[in-house]
Amino acid sequence: MRRSAPTLALRLAGLGLTGLLGLTGLTACTGPDTEPPPAPAGLTAQAGSATSVHVMWNAAADHDGVIGYQVFEAGHLVRELPAEKTMVDITGLTPQTGYAFTVRAEDAAGNLSGPGPAALVTTPAVKAEDRTAPTAPATTTARATGPRSAQVSWTASTDDTGVTAYDVYQGGVRIHTAGPTESSTALDGLQPDTVYTLTVRARDGADNSSPDGPAVDVTTPPASGDGPGTAPAEFTAAASPGTVTLTWTAPDTGRPTTEYELYVNGLPTTVIQFGAGAVPSGRAEHRLTVTEPAGTVWAVKLRARLPDGNWGSFSAERRITLAA
Repeated sequence: MRRSAPTLALRLAGLGLTGLLGLTGLTACTGPDTEPPPAPAGLTAQAGSATSVHVMWNAAADHDGVIGYQVFEAGHLVRELPAEKTMVDITGLTPQTGYAFTVRAEDAAGNLSGPGPAALVTTPAVKAEDRTAPTAPATTTARATGPRSAQVSWTASTDDTGVTAYDVYQGGVRIHTAGPTESSTALDGLQPDTVYTLTVRARDGADNSSPDGPAVDVTTPPASGDGPGTAPAEFTAAASPGTVTLTWTAPDTGRPTTEYELYVNGLPTTVIQFGAGAVPSGRAEHRLTVTEPAGTVWAVKLRARLPDGNWGSFSAERRITLAA
């Protein structure tokens, strides 16, 4: 007859042989994982246009074992997302209509969290034949509020039919949406010891987006125990005919920094190396010979090789237009 491990453990204990359990590989039986993860916190819903809503929430903690999220509107599943996604645009909605969004987290065992409080939102009226984009925010400021958070502020834009949202971009990717009456917002889920280059665009009810407002850099501090910052500081990029000149201040790694990896338009392009005796002190400079046509736009950033062999954090990203 087959006995469970706990029963055998009791019989062995009676013989004074409980220490053999570790040698025999017998373990107590555990049941299936039936404990759901906690409901996602920080849920917001912001109308981006007359027919779309931007839904956001805070990422689950690592120890929750979340592998994905399910987005519901009035109890009906509308989107499923992997764990690394914590925002989504819900499109095809009806103008001047109220919606209630909830999000549930799912773990590897298929357990779903509760929905948590719903985020309520009403889409604005549609504006017929609106092809005029809002003006760009005139100023942008930002400050780090912790290793993983920052506050970004901007001045209001104008639009012939009214601004419906402000979108915050990092490196050309939208990372946050704020309401039409807001002039600042908190950003969460950032990385410690990282330079973020942020811009803000205004959007109207017809989904017309303004040009970027002025870019602003914000550097999150290292988390406790992370040591000094590893990102190249005060990074600049300038284009002249046939040449791009990069300058920066080396990170304080405790040793001379001789190797940097350059990214152009989000892709690793080349490794910049300084030979023995040529390592710059203070400000570093490197010139690239370019053959691309004038008017080509580059977004450039770089990171340093650290003494432990890993790459450090990225510098701020700079956009340049190649010169004739």
